[in-house]
Amino acid sequence: MSGSACHVRVRVGGELTSESWSAIFMGLAVEPAADSTTLVSGELPDQAALHGLLAAIRDLGLTLLSVATSAPTETGPGEDRHRSEEAR
Repeated sequence: MSGSACHVRVRVGGELTSESWSAIFMGLAVEPAADSTTLVSGELPDQAALHGLLAAIRDLGLTLLSVATSAPTETGPGEDRHRSEEAR
């Protein structure tokens, strides 16, 4: 993943409901969940961008719950074909 694009799924504690969160998180989708967590997901150009996203989460004082990365997929929304490397 070091120099290539990847799909990321990052779950943080708390419900982030403002539309401005997407801009803060590099244009990624921000989806609050019923369990008081928020999923931040989408495509990033490289590992440096992932590190930037994780630094932003840290700097905002959010609780990082999980991180999963996979090769970009060409499937449509709702089709979850990810080879994931997940940390909890």
